[in-house]
Amino acid sequence: MKLRWTAAFFFFGFFLFAASPLAAHNFGKLTGIVADPAGNPQMGAAVWLTPESAGGRAIELLTDENGIFVSQRLRPGLYSVKVTLAGFMPSIQYHVSVGANVNTSLHVELDSIFASLDQLRRKSPKPAEPDDWKWVLRTSSSSRPVLQLRDGTVVIANNADAEKDAPPRIGLELNNGSVRPGSSSARPGYMGTAVSYDQSLGKAGRLLMAGEVNYDQALSGVFGGSVASIWLPRGKFGEGPETTLTVRQVRLGDQGRSIRAMRFEHSEQIALADHVVLEYGGEYLSGGFVGALTSSLRPHARLGMRLSPRWNAAFLVETDADAYGLRARPQSSEEEPAIDALQTGPTFIWANGRPILNGGWHEEFAVRHDLGARGEIESALFRDDSRHQAVYGTVMGTSGYYSPVGYLPGPFANDAGVAGFWGTRVVYREKLADSLEVAGVYAWAGALAPDNQFAPLSDLREMLQTTYRHSVAARVAGKVPKSKTQFAASYKWINGTVVTRQDLYSESAMAIDPNLSLSIRQPLPSFMMAGHWEALADFRNMLSQGYVSLEGLDGRMLIMPVERSFRGGVSFQF
Repeated sequence: MKLRWTAAFFFFGFFLFAASPLAAHNFGKLTGIVADPAGNPQMGAAVWLTPESAGGRAIELLTDENGIFVSQRLRPGLYSVKVTLAGFMPSIQYHVSVGANVNTSLHVELDSIFASLDQLRRKSPKPAEPDDWKWVLRTSSSSRPVLQLRDGTVVIANNADAEKDAPPRIGLELNNGSVRPGSSSARPGYMGTAVSYDQSLGKAGRLLMAGEVNYDQALSGVFGGSVASIWLPRGKFGEGPETTLTVRQVRLGDQGRSIRAMRFEHSEQIALADHVVLEYGGEYLSGGFVGALTSSLRPHARLGMRLSPRWNAAFLVETDADAYGLRARPQSSEEEPAIDALQTGPTFIWANGRPILNGGWHEEFAVRHDLGARGEIESALFRDDSRHQAVYGTVMGTSGYYSPVGYLPGPFANDAGVAGFWGTRVVYREKLADSLEVAGVYAWAGALAPDNQFAPLSDLREMLQTTYRHSVAARVAGKVPKSKTQFAASYKWINGTVVTRQDLYSESAMAIDPNLSLSIRQPLPSFMMAGHWEALADFRNMLSQGYVSLEGLDGRMLIMPVERSFRGGVSFQF
């Protein structure tokens, strides 16, 4: 009996010894490193490996001084990896595949708990400001988020559910003047009243509408009005389809003509892969006056790609700087996007008394690198082409200043012919604090500058030449904590005289105008329990820089790439 048990143990031990090499080949290995957003390894992080198959037991590991964890003998299959560490938000990665005889490597990045407080905060009755400083892929500087990193997966940004239950908002704005380039409403006496309405449509999204009436106190018969509507099926800007309609009409004096303009735009978004998103669309522009109407159909597209956790790239094609600026500029809860859309109607170039729609092709390739959780740096190469380059100015002939369309003062967009420019830029942005953001831009790009040739004003292109200039711009924006004053100040310096905008699309996206500009929004004491009062003031080209006088054979033209203007008033929201 004893001999039989001894033989059994002998054969059992021999079987285990012979089978162990074969069994070892059925296991895999998982190695990983845990780091913070700045890339610093984190020691002492708890790592839990849980098999996703039924009956599996969780394995707990700890990272060493280099932030590394190693698990040797793992059965092949799918695992969930959960990492926790004091002071950081937990990280969970699902469906991590471990194969037989394979060493699987994993990189885990822990977000700071302080950078994620907005995600843990309970929903406020007021619309929350968008979190622009978590990981996002932007198609250009300061443009709205296109992709967001959520639980390790890149998805189209969509926080519409947070706003679908928001109550309707109504705004009333009384203003004086405008900041739209080439608009006669920049005159101090040009009064305006705008009303906006923001309504949630539930599952149908969100609808924003605005209307404005303008008149000039100094000129009899000058009267204008405009309406705009924006439909967001997903409830938020930059997170799906957007449809914008703007209609405007201006009467030019008692005996003058009426100019009409319309802009209709639609944009869509589609995810082509886990890390690639395509935004595409187009706009239809039309307008002029009776007997002289023009129209145009213009496409636009953006392709955004995530190259790595901190590197992103984008290629875009645009045809309208104003429309691009409205789509790209982040929308905060204090702004009125529908009122801003009133200023995005088509701009006309007047040639021989007939309207031509301003605009051209803009192609750009940009690469962006995230510097931690609050900063970013971007470089871009771009090309601008236009069949009718706009030059804003006022013409003075032998009988004084005159308007090409009738009784309406102010600068107009004159036709400078065909023009094309290459350019490159570097942008640095950083959020220094929750209420302070800074940005700096260096650009080298082409623009039109005065030439020594003496030609008729009707042949403006012969008086100008293509010149490449360096420029440096800076912008500071924020909110004063105690007074809650919102401010944005910018200045752009160009190393030489130009008569057209340099790097116009970057200026539109970052809200930077050449020379010195300042915008202030100051909350005022409410006279009622409900409602919110604000004082508004927008100063453009405060120092009146950049004005150029051209002498032609048939008169003189005063050209201004950016006109000095002021827009002020009060806003009431309830």
